[in-house]
Amino acid sequence: MNDKDIELLEESFKKFYFDNFNLIHVPENPSQREFGFQKFNSKMSRHLSLKSDKELHLLLMEKIPSDVYCSNACYSFPNLPMNEKDWKNAELIFDIDAKDLDVSNRDKHSCVKCTECNEVALFQQSCPTCKSKKLSKITLSCNDCIIAAKDQVKKLEHILVNDFAINQNSIQVFFSGNEGFHIYVNNSEFQIVGAKERAEIVDYIMFRGVIPETFGLPKKFNNKNTSLPDFGELGWRGRLATKLFSPKSKRPQISKKIISSGYVAFQKQLDLIKNEIGVRIDPNVTVDIHRIFRLPGSLNSKSGLAKIHVNDIDNFDPYLDACFIDGDDVEVIANCPIQFSLKNKKFGPYNHETISVPKYAAVYMICKGIANHT
Repeated sequence: MNDKDIELLEESFKKFYFDNFNLIHVPENPSQREFGFQKFNSKMSRHLSLKSDKELHLLLMEKIPSDVYCSNACYSFPNLPMNEKDWKNAELIFDIDAKDLDVSNRDKHSCVKCTECNEVALFQQSCPTCKSKKLSKITLSCNDCIIAAKDQVKKLEHILVNDFAINQNSIQVFFSGNEGFHIYVNNSEFQIVGAKERAEIVDYIMFRGVIPETFGLPKKFNNKNTSLPDFGELGWRGRLATKLFSPKSKRPQISKKIISSGYVAFQKQLDLIKNEIGVRIDPNVTVDIHRIFRLPGSLNSKSGLAKIHVNDIDNFDPYLDACFIDGDDVEVIANCPIQFSLKNKKFGPYNHETISVPKYAAVYMICKGIANHT
């Protein structure tokens, strides 16, 4: 990213924040939160204290950060080093990202950039220009990836409400600003639990570490001491019954097969279907009680899109609803081998072309590393 790129991005980000102060606020108990920010091509600044929207807005105007963060944790002394902060509690937050979902056609919306010569090309194992294998992957807008992420969000919400008895009104969903979602659980009994307990919550939600005993097949079993899951049961037993035995009429036949195949075979079957029925969250995000998260309402420097609250997950279109940069024409040199869409307009492919595009598309391509401002 060169100086002209940074100048355009800072100008665009500053205008966004000036025009959209209503979107970005400090969270509850701001004086107990740790804040952080990063500028383009600079290191992270952490352990900051902000007490009001006024202080936050002043930071946005003066520093023009590429990214703004805030802790989900509350501390007695948020601006002190980590071991002196005195952790009090933290919202439960889950991260769902399309890159973790193994979407079948993802490579069709991805390209690679050589870290040696900066050449951009369709997805492959080595640079077509210098043959280097030091490549970074770039993924552009993809509705299939967003749909897959939405499905995971809905699965997660169902489990939080039905298995953990969390009030639906306490769950907030945010588009991350790139290609995923952050799910916040506010004002719940889980705010006071530590990393160890959160790891157990993660294992449950992801269907990790499950064993046949949980589903009614002990190591030493016979026809009298087995109790395989059935339709209508709550929690994972009911979900597994739906996965294993649908349609319902096949349950007796499949149950006999599971029992006759034995414990080890059933364990392998559970391991194979883990990713199909478990929720594909990033476990490290939820377990880390000292993490700082992108602040809702702020821009994501990986895309120029905003992290915003999602009211209607089914009808939400991130490439329209989270795209706030204006449409003034900007000239860039673009090297983008695949087509992408923003605000219902298609762009690319471009091969080292000097083009004039709406500013939101220019910002998006520069953030992705596939264009430079002229």
